[in-house]
Amino acid sequence: MASFPFFFLLFWAAPYLKSTYIIITALIIIAFFSIVIIYLALIYWLDKLVITNKRVIHIDWLFLTKKAEGEALLYDIQDIHTQERGILSALYLFDYGVIRLETASSKTTIRFTEAPDPEGIKEFVSDAIKHCRPNNSGALSNPDPLFNGIGVRR
Repeated sequence: MASFPFFFLLFWAAPYLKSTYIIITALIIIAFFSIVIIYLALIYWLDKLVITNKRVIHIDWLFLTKKAEGEALLYDIQDIHTQERGILSALYLFDYGVIRLETASSKTTIRFTEAPDPEGIKEFVSDAIKHCRPNNSGALSNPDPLFNGIGVRR
């Protein structure tokens, strides 16, 4: 849709240009927007949420050369919110939304946008929290050796 105005201008200017210029300009427009789409797809697919038996790590790629990482210990997580907006997010085929993990400190909030199956991730993190509550000495009480954690990618 973003390339439509450029093709419209090219169509409007076509009677005044040679056919080779029209073809070259059309190819440049297609190449430019293809590169933009590939770049945005890479940024989207590189974001991930890693859930282990001790912590949740969110790796958010802002650009291909810059990423932001957030981390929260499981027993520090106080609240888990999910949000699904729109018709497509309600369909089972697409099923995406936002998951937000809030910790005891006000500084750490992990927000994973466009997460696949946010309700499933919420249940998984809730189960992980139940398996690793620290006791008075600070050690994990009854850690489940079978719970190794997973990585969630888009």
